[in-house]
Amino acid sequence: MSKTKEIIDEVTMKRAITRITYEIIERNKELDKLVIVGIKTRGVYIAQRIQERLKQLENIDIPLGELDTKPFRDDKKTEENTTEIPVSITDREIILVDDVLYTGRTIRAAIDGLVELGRPSKVSLAVLVDRGHRELPIRADYVGKNIPTARDEEIIVHVSEIDDADSILIKKED
Repeated sequence: MSKTKEIIDEVTMKRAITRITYEIIERNKELDKLVIVGIKTRGVYIAQRIQERLKQLENIDIPLGELDTKPFRDDKKTEENTTEIPVSITDREIILVDDVLYTGRTIRAAIDGLVELGRPSKVSLAVLVDRGHRELPIRADYVGKNIPTARDEEIIVHVSEIDDADSILIKKED
């Protein structure tokens, strides 16, 4: 038996993404050197929203890519790579975007995937939720919400593009 509870609603999620966007603007003087790369699947939709907010706030079109980390995982490898990044990432500043930061293994795989495509001048990490429990020395530069969790809990991010609603749930196994 498990219990699921909504901890972040649509409005709070939108605010978190807006806050991340403002922090990106504040910390990056040359926005035209940025490339936003969403980690499949939900990271891509969050990255698209950050890209849209940057366009609204700064009137700049930042290139957006989609990164498939599966070929670079050490626990669940696949040969098929569905990564799509429309520009060269060499000498560009990359902002990797994911929904939840947990152990850090997905981010390690994402960095491996980026390095295979080129040599960025800098890689930053933006996550909607940081839930702790790192297994690797990885931290996010931009965090929407810090939600400390127990290991028997799960964070579930819903995005309207594929889940018909925006919310963040916490699920606890009994």
